[in-house]
Amino acid sequence: MENCNEMFDVIVVGAGIMGSCTAYQTAKHGKKTLLLEQFDFLHHRGSSHGESRTIRATYPEEYYPKMVLESAKLWEEAEAEVGYKVYFKTSQFDMGPSNKKALQATISSCQKNKIPIRVLDHNQVHKELLGKFRLTEDWIGVVNEYGGVIKPTKAVSMFQTLAIKNGARLMDNMEVVDILKEDDGNHNEDDDAVAVLVCTRNGQRFWGKKCVVTVGAWMKKLVKKVTSAGGGGGLITLPIQPLETTVYYWKIKPGHEDEFKIESGFPTFASYGEPYIYGTPSLEFPGMIKIAVHGGRPCEPDERTWAASAVALSALREWIQSKFGDLVESSGPVLTQSCMYSMTPDEDFVIDFLGGEFGKDVLVAGGFSGHGFKMAPIIGRILADLAIDNQAKNVELKHFSIKRFEGNSKGNAKDFDDQVN
Repeated sequence: MENCNEMFDVIVVGAGIMGSCTAYQTAKHGKKTLLLEQFDFLHHRGSSHGESRTIRATYPEEYYPKMVLESAKLWEEAEAEVGYKVYFKTSQFDMGPSNKKALQATISSCQKNKIPIRVLDHNQVHKELLGKFRLTEDWIGVVNEYGGVIKPTKAVSMFQTLAIKNGARLMDNMEVVDILKEDDGNHNEDDDAVAVLVCTRNGQRFWGKKCVVTVGAWMKKLVKKVTSAGGGGGLITLPIQPLETTVYYWKIKPGHEDEFKIESGFPTFASYGEPYIYGTPSLEFPGMIKIAVHGGRPCEPDERTWAASAVALSALREWIQSKFGDLVESSGPVLTQSCMYSMTPDEDFVIDFLGGEFGKDVLVAGGFSGHGFKMAPIIGRILADLAIDNQAKNVELKHFSIKRFEGNSKGNAKDFDDQVN
């Protein structure tokens, strides 16, 4: 094996949006940072690629809206630093049956977080949104100003660029196969003799004072491998299930294209029916609108079908016909893109120290459950705080701890139904 005797303050494993934001933050704080990626940079095999992600502050859980609003500021700060845009603002429109627990919890969460919203009946929705959405009498709509679209591949590139600008070293095609605590054999009297050793499949070895693991759908597999020796706490199996999901773009009927543009004020949206459906305005592909099911098929990340789900397509055709009528072609999508979710049982994140023999020297961040991208800037800041100071500033992380699954496989208790199928 080739052995790199250089000592890094922080080694970040996984260069998707979470890892790239973390590397940017640690480098910005003057820490010697190494970012490793198992595939090519900006690859399409994980969860951080494509043309659009929704940003919204409407969550049934009360602890996410503040994180989203803080992230929105950090998105804009990064844009100002790099000199181009990845975040495009519009309003957010949530809709669903008036008795849907998740939607009612979302309304309550917004009120408690002082997020201005307007709750509309089906007639008000028809009037205010100029007949774009057609709701039945038992459905309501919730409108607020905190919506928008983020361009994911461009966003990852932005944070990698900023990480490099701030002194980080980036290396791709470096698949990490093991993480160890060992004596680096190259320390001074004032140094801690034990460091984190990161080993890659191609024989590279890197030393770090701290290691942050952000490998998405590969998280469960890597953590299980790293802790399999059983030292100081034993095997850890994170309850993170990869899902293969598909994003769909649908053709807007001729003559209506301008009505669905983000420049025209068309909102990002979410439908709290069965299944949960979400979408974005026409932005990345002219004359098309993104509408997809929030869910997917369980899989192993290296054994995907890359195929669209017939069940999801059937539900989407029916939903588009009922909500958009003759405005959007519902016979079938014109473009599809494959993506990955990393699901936890409660759909909450995992952000924690790995513990055991690694103590607070190895951090894991995963299980973002199909809704973490929008919060990547604040998650990167949190991980940098944890790596540098062993504690996060101005944020409560109890909902994201590994220990929440001890003796309770479902994790955090929720009073509403799961949103992901």
